[in-house]
Amino acid sequence: MLFEGQDGGPHSAQSLRQVFLAALGKVGIRRKLSLHSLRYSFATHLVERGTDIRYIQELLGNASTRTTEIYTHVTPRTLGQIKTPLDEL
Repeated sequence: MLFEGQDGGPHSAQSLRQVFLAALGKVGIRRKLSLHSLRYSFATHLVERGTDIRYIQELLGNASTRTTEIYTHVTPRTLGQIKTPLDEL
């Protein structure tokens, strides 16, 4: 168990949401986000660091890489780092 609840058991979904929303408020993030946003962020950061999509698939527990692709986003920074064979000429 990653985070233990007050009574030593797992947190409820509502409790986790409250903690997450409170943390967003403390750091001044006003965008509407959910706990699921952490899944998207985790996957995207791994892609940006060059992690193979099949490893990310395994970490997320997805049955298909197509499902994993839903959780990853292409960022302008990542696009700017792509080198093509023509760059080598």
